[in-house]
Amino acid sequence: MTDTTQTDGVRAISSSFGAAAAPNTGEKPRLVGRMGPGALMLTVLAFSAPIAVVEGFIPFTILFDGPGATFGFLLTTIVLILFSIGYVTMAKHVPKPGDFYAFISSGLGKVTGLGAAFLAVIAYLALLGGTYIFLGVSTNSLITSVGGSQTPWWIWTIIGWIGVSTLGYFHIELSAKILSIAMLVEIAIVMIFNVAVLFSGGAEGLSAQPFTPSAFASGDMAVTMVYAILVFLGFEATALFRDEVRDPNRTIPRATYGAVLIVGVLYTLSCYALVSAFGSQAWDVAKNNPTSMFAVAIGKFVAPVFEQITYCSVILSITAALISIHNVLSRYVLNLAVDKALPAYLSKVHERHSSPHTASTAVAIIAALFVGPFIIMNADGSILYGIATGIGGVGVIILMAMVSFAVIAWFARSGIPAGENAFKVFVAPGIAAIVMTVSVVFAVAHLELIVGGEPGQNLWVVYFLIGSFVVGSLLALYFRSAKPEVYNSLGRADRVFEFLAHKREREHQH
Repeated sequence: MTDTTQTDGVRAISSSFGAAAAPNTGEKPRLVGRMGPGALMLTVLAFSAPIAVVEGFIPFTILFDGPGATFGFLLTTIVLILFSIGYVTMAKHVPKPGDFYAFISSGLGKVTGLGAAFLAVIAYLALLGGTYIFLGVSTNSLITSVGGSQTPWWIWTIIGWIGVSTLGYFHIELSAKILSIAMLVEIAIVMIFNVAVLFSGGAEGLSAQPFTPSAFASGDMAVTMVYAILVFLGFEATALFRDEVRDPNRTIPRATYGAVLIVGVLYTLSCYALVSAFGSQAWDVAKNNPTSMFAVAIGKFVAPVFEQITYCSVILSITAALISIHNVLSRYVLNLAVDKALPAYLSKVHERHSSPHTASTAVAIIAALFVGPFIIMNADGSILYGIATGIGGVGVIILMAMVSFAVIAWFARSGIPAGENAFKVFVAPGIAAIVMTVSVVFAVAHLELIVGGEPGQNLWVVYFLIGSFVVGSLLALYFRSAKPEVYNSLGRADRVFEFLAHKREREHQH
């Protein structure tokens, strides 16, 4: 089948999905847009907050693994490319903007799929709430670093919430433009640092040793891999925006691979540059003062003013991440509402802005309810954001493992389509599934390394992820027995089979 034929089939199903989504309001129910690979890639890349990662998280990978953390990022990039191969192949043959929800429903069944969808909502909500708190804490730190007075973290959290919630009401392309600018600024600052260090030769000259497996094996490899996977999060949401890009079958693969490769190269190079900036002292510096490691290095190798620019850019980076996470979560809520797993009111699409405005507003309200109690209690924001973002990240890794298994199961049942091969549909997702599963097991077993606290102290947060999956699964079972028409539409599996029938008909004609 030609690319044009397949694209026509996808567009036809996208149109029928839009018709099915109408909640009898007279509004056009379908999200629309013209984002290309670049805009989509930068939109999801903002989720990972690159400069915040380089400034705040890469030093911790060096703390656990020393110079070998560089190899850890390289290895993670390879693993996530393997995940992307299966993910992109699935996206091509499951033409529905439900992302993990649609893929897991198609591959592992609707009960598991709805459980995974509820798990995704809780995980991304935890990431959203934790990042709002992180914004408040980081802004307060910036103010005090320039001699200002201490301010409550929640003031800046509320200001950020107002701005992000407002943007979420409008068309995705407005957010995409803002995120593109933010991403270009972030990448530019990080690359200025990388080039400056590499050009100068670092503190003691450049060495290939950080890129060797032996260097990686000299530290805590498991912790390093979990941290490395966590900081890549965001690229996995490309398929959620299927209805808002120009050509899904081209845009989604290019944006997904592009996001993984850009983040992978950026983080690997930045880790190497940061290690090189301190030479043989890098491991000791990371152990003693990881939070200022990057700022000190960029001030030394570029210019002192860049130390303050870095702190300011972290605020920009966190704000961009909030916009991206809010948009992702809004589309999860929209898709669940389209399938009537959530109130149909939330499936409305704004007639003028073509945005999921009701879902976006609901996400804003839920985020406020999530953060509100901590504001009232005047809780320690620096502890809260670690717990919230850590457990949200673990939830997304669980979903990535489930998607990899779903890819294998789907193609095992439907067969390997023309133009695909066993490596794409079985081998690559199989390797990714194993790595993701091992990472999840280790993360849960050593949760204190992810969310802080003493060993076993915060294990209770895992129950929120388990509980959300169980609630979603039980709801699917209820639909199966009491509302079969709703159950049959979960995951929009009917659209998938309709697409396959259309595809076979076209192949027969050709």
